[in-house]
Amino acid sequence: MDAVKRSKEIFEQEINELQKLSNKIGEEMNAVVEMIYACKGKLVIMGIGKTGIIGHKIASSLASTGTPTIFINAAEAMHGDLGMIAKNDIVLLISNSGSSSEIINVIAPLKKIGCRLIAMTGNPGSPLANEAELVINVGVEKEACPLGLAPTTSTTATLVMGDALSICLMERRNFKAENYGLYHPGGALGRQLLSRVKDEMTSGIPKVYENTLFKDVIYEVSNKRLGMTLVYNADNKAVGIITDGDIRRAIQKFDELKHLQACDFMTKGFKKIDANELLTEALEMMDVNKITTLAVTEQNDEVVGILSIHSIIDFRNPVH
Repeated sequence: MDAVKRSKEIFEQEINELQKLSNKIGEEMNAVVEMIYACKGKLVIMGIGKTGIIGHKIASSLASTGTPTIFINAAEAMHGDLGMIAKNDIVLLISNSGSSSEIINVIAPLKKIGCRLIAMTGNPGSPLANEAELVINVGVEKEACPLGLAPTTSTTATLVMGDALSICLMERRNFKAENYGLYHPGGALGRQLLSRVKDEMTSGIPKVYENTLFKDVIYEVSNKRLGMTLVYNADNKAVGIITDGDIRRAIQKFDELKHLQACDFMTKGFKKIDANELLTEALEMMDVNKITTLAVTEQNDEVVGILSIHSIIDFRNPVH
């Protein structure tokens, strides 16, 4: 057997099944998203066996992206874990066949509790689907397993549908990077998402005045090594910026550079950000404006530092 060839065939088969499943998604997905979004309690995901493992992952993804979610093994639910479920909760039951005894047996107690039920199943005509208020179809025509026995393509389909649900809810809630950071405070990811501009800015501000000569502007830009300098007026207020690009354009534009002053080739105004903003906001501002530095301000719009794209990159990719 050629394992490389066979592996590629399996990839292709699962991708094709996912494409077919994508075409089956209808208005029920909007209804599911809106039901969960409006939920006053939490979302409870239940499954058993391999679909239970997939359900656990879906629950983790939902919880970390703004939807309060827990996973309960369907078998354990019948032995006391139903006590974690309340009337205002929504229960998402996952079963490819839609007839797993552990899943079917838990439906009556859930209805007695009073929570609403959503089914995620590969069989829309199953007992599970018939008992649920809403049904998400994850049915596939063929498993990748040559015997058609081991859950393969079906579990992939369930996982991807769970990802789709998580992201739809994430966007419905307008979930931002700072929200994600709140739920991931530990480790490098948390530091990246929760760190603020003041934590990574440099307080050594490149500074020249409107009447500073060209050669001295070059010296200041080179000396501070940020590829720019702010330009101040006689009242010591920052009124403009000169970048490496401005210097190159000045060399091309002016024949005489000896007496050229900063005010002759500076860019009036500059992009700035408050010191207490998140680094993620600074990075987005740089990306939108196609720039590599931001002036950092505090009260009264006073410039207190410079944030460079290189500082953010170094922070996100520390040298160990």
